[in-house]
Amino acid sequence: MREISLDEARTIAEAKGLKPGRVKGTRELEFTRGGNARVDVLNWTEFESALRERNLSVHESGGFLKIMRK
Repeated sequence: MREISLDEARTIAEAKGLKPGRVKGTRELEFTRGGNARVDVLNWTEFESALRERNLSVHESGGFLKIMRK
């Protein structure tokens, strides 16, 4: 997996119909289609802030997105 920029992540996520989100009641970040009641959809600015705050980045391999520690 390679670390990618947030702009790249956004492009891939939008092409796949994914949105950034946070699991309710936790600090866990993930990508979601938006239909899961357990996940609050975030805007990209909130998502970027949460990544920075937790020292996380988005990684990609073959179109698969994963949030990992830097």
